[in-house]
Amino acid sequence: MIGAQLRLLAWFVILATLLSACAPGITLEANTSRPIQTSSAPPAARDDVPVPHGTPSSTPTTVPTPTPAPQASALNLYQEGDFVPQYTFDWCVAASIQIMHNLTDDTGAGTWADRAQQGELWEMARARSSNSFNGANPLGWAEVLTEVGMGPYAVVSVADYEEALQTAARAIADTDRPVGLVMWRGRHVWVMSGFESLGDPDQFLEFSVTGIRVQDPLYPYGDVQWGPSPAPNSLLTPEQLATQFVVREPRRWSSDIPTGYMLVLPLANA
Repeated sequence: MIGAQLRLLAWFVILATLLSACAPGITLEANTSRPIQTSSAPPAARDDVPVPHGTPSSTPTTVPTPTPAPQASALNLYQEGDFVPQYTFDWCVAASIQIMHNLTDDTGAGTWADRAQQGELWEMARARSSNSFNGANPLGWAEVLTEVGMGPYAVVSVADYEEALQTAARAIADTDRPVGLVMWRGRHVWVMSGFESLGDPDQFLEFSVTGIRVQDPLYPYGDVQWGPSPAPNSLLTPEQLATQFVVREPRRWSSDIPTGYMLVLPLANA
């Protein structure tokens, strides 16, 4: 009987040992002293979230306006009857003043062509010129143009040939008045009454002069050294004009104007 009780006790001990070996080694206890924190803020943005394609931009794309290409342009002040010949071989400045008046007078009623008037204009220009040869020079020419109501005019010297043509063409376009050209290194004068160009001077800062309208008061005589006089209202190429329109050296008369292609240039009215 005692032996049976001892065996039963031993069996309970073994059973208790097996049960304790199956229990976990860590005890989890609920912590009620700290509440669980929650937030109503939206989740932070993620860099790896793909952006859907085709989303319209808030800034419209500006399409640049293309620059217009230069087109052929022309301006000519000449009308039939505007040309006047010089009545002596000395009066080219006076005849040019008459021509320039006629080019700016659209009525035709007040054409200047009288020989006596041409002589008076020459005397006026000579009196306003400083010239050791006792003739009329570009300064006197510009001063008379201004005094008789066609001005203001000024004498301008441009070192570069193409720039001189551009300067003259732009002045005609801006003022609707002709330009005086000092020819043959200062021995003769012509009138530039118009031009043709690639690009309108009123629209383009840079343009090229392709033709020059001229009035030579010495026509039809010309000069043995410099060549024949072009007919009134002739259209010359820059290369043709360059054979007689050359650099003017001011050593022949007292002036501070530098060496260059000399123009008697109309200025915009103040």
